[in-house]
Amino acid sequence: MMYGHMGKVLIVDLSEGACEVRDLDPRWAGDFLSGPALGARYLYELMPAHTPPFAPESVVGFIAGYMNGTKSFMGGRYTVVSKSPVTGGFNDANAGGRFGPYLKKSGFDAVFVKGIAEKPVYIFIDDGRVEIRDAAGLWGKTTLHTEAVLRAEIGGDDFRAALIGPAGERLSHMAAVMNDGHRAAGRGGAGAVMGSKRLKAVVCRGSHTVAVSEPEAVAEINRSWQEFAKGRAAATIQPWSSHGTASNYESCVAMSDAGIKNWGGLPEELDYETQILPLTGAAMDAAYGAKKYACDSCPVGCGAILHIRSGSHDYESARPEYETLGAFGSMLLNGDADAVNLCNYYCNEYGYDTISMGGTLAWLMECYEHKLFTLEELDGIDLTWGNAEAIVRMTRRICEHKGIGVALGSASVKAAELLGRGAEYLCVAGGIEIPHHCGRNNPAMARTFQYDPTPGRHVKGGRGAGFGFGPPEVKYVYEDTGEADKAGVINAEFDNMSGFCHFAFLMHRTAKFKYLDAVSGHKYSQEEIDNLGLRSFAMRCAFNLREGKRRKDYTISDRNVGKPPLEGGPLKGVTVDNEKLGDNFFEAMGWDVETGAPTLEFLEKVGGLDAVIRDLYPEGRRGGK
Repeated sequence: MMYGHMGKVLIVDLSEGACEVRDLDPRWAGDFLSGPALGARYLYELMPAHTPPFAPESVVGFIAGYMNGTKSFMGGRYTVVSKSPVTGGFNDANAGGRFGPYLKKSGFDAVFVKGIAEKPVYIFIDDGRVEIRDAAGLWGKTTLHTEAVLRAEIGGDDFRAALIGPAGERLSHMAAVMNDGHRAAGRGGAGAVMGSKRLKAVVCRGSHTVAVSEPEAVAEINRSWQEFAKGRAAATIQPWSSHGTASNYESCVAMSDAGIKNWGGLPEELDYETQILPLTGAAMDAAYGAKKYACDSCPVGCGAILHIRSGSHDYESARPEYETLGAFGSMLLNGDADAVNLCNYYCNEYGYDTISMGGTLAWLMECYEHKLFTLEELDGIDLTWGNAEAIVRMTRRICEHKGIGVALGSASVKAAELLGRGAEYLCVAGGIEIPHHCGRNNPAMARTFQYDPTPGRHVKGGRGAGFGFGPPEVKYVYEDTGEADKAGVINAEFDNMSGFCHFAFLMHRTAKFKYLDAVSGHKYSQEEIDNLGLRSFAMRCAFNLREGKRRKDYTISDRNVGKPPLEGGPLKGVTVDNEKLGDNFFEAMGWDVETGAPTLEFLEKVGGLDAVIRDLYPEGRRGGK
């Protein structure tokens, strides 16, 4: 019995129109659990090295989190994996909602898709039965319209779909994979990989249940969490539950954690009453009326649907998440809540990543400020800082793939290349726009943004490292950070492979591991848990190493580490020694510091990485990296 797993993996070849059901290898299930770790292992096996992201041989995978469907609190996230058209390396992006649990209900732990269909299709998995269906009538439709057509075609709404909007169909580097209307596996262009295959959606329905070794133990952990949430954790949990991630916006802008004016601005450039306060979760909920939304098995319920009535607009949309507020708010010196909501709505409907969209607009704004573009070149849109009308018009221009929006749909790095200017104002890590947790405020994030195999992600390792936050005398000391950084990686990898939302940090630290024991029936030692995290990180890195990437290829924009430092605000004078942090991290991992590659000793000690050893060390200890 494979507790926590369904034991089946679906491989679909769209070129051949063929579907193959495989048993999940129990060794891989034990070594990689699920999520991005298991996804990386399958991509490593299924996808030849150096395959272009949009080639027929390229693979996109949809993997349920291990805790999906087990009733474990905050265990509802799934992962999409592919090769990124943005970074040219491994990509994983995850989302909440209910698609992951429905994937398991349909009978599978994962779906991997290769090939290119002759015409648009969607994959329908119905209680273990698989069909490749015509999607010509869905192509070109926005996400909510697509879901409505699927409801009519399938009958009822007892299904969930991971799908793309027009952004993915156009192969935009900002294309997200959407589910549940507004949940986005947004980063790295996975939606574009789907679009390149003419795959509109993966639709799941079913009645399968997940076998859990000790369901009564899971229920008891849930009860303990609820008591914890009502007691000493209540003050921490309540803001997230009431106003979601948007409750963080005000404080993050004040400490310059959120991006301000393309990462070059200061909090004092924003007026509190007109440019910060209107975008807080409390203000938005009061202005627009919030209907609560919670992902599967989540007691926090950080989501909400707002009803926006503004001018000619009257629509319902998800409350913008913190990252989206940063992207369309402080990053652009914009405080217009109607504009932020409308941009968020457009991105969800057309299937764009809001972080990259906002980062691309901020880059263009700075270029325009420095007269690198004329008003005519911007299609007559006066894209000045804080111009809410211009922000909405340019967002829509990109979504509708018109005028300068065609080039901008490729995101900032590719747009700079296509338009032949503006590279000096890019703020990216590994080619992707940076999320709204500043590496100058949290140096652990700078290391993570730069050196994670999927760069520029705020839900990876260093976010929880002990040296990341704290007073300056702690977080700006660049000695002995490696072990804390390594521990942060282990924790984040465990969350992601388990399908835990990062609100799992609200749990007592041991609760997550108690869930693992209860679901799996195995009592994990600390060493085994550590190895799960380390193996996951190594497997994701192995994909990039096989592509030829080494440490020198992982970059971050100078501005995002304080080169030159800001001249005012709470981060005045801060320059992060990101390379020293990288040295410390690789040394603590036991990896080669110069190349950023795992040593043979590390791979052998962690175990389960024979395929990586074969490729990195073909001659054993005499081989090389």
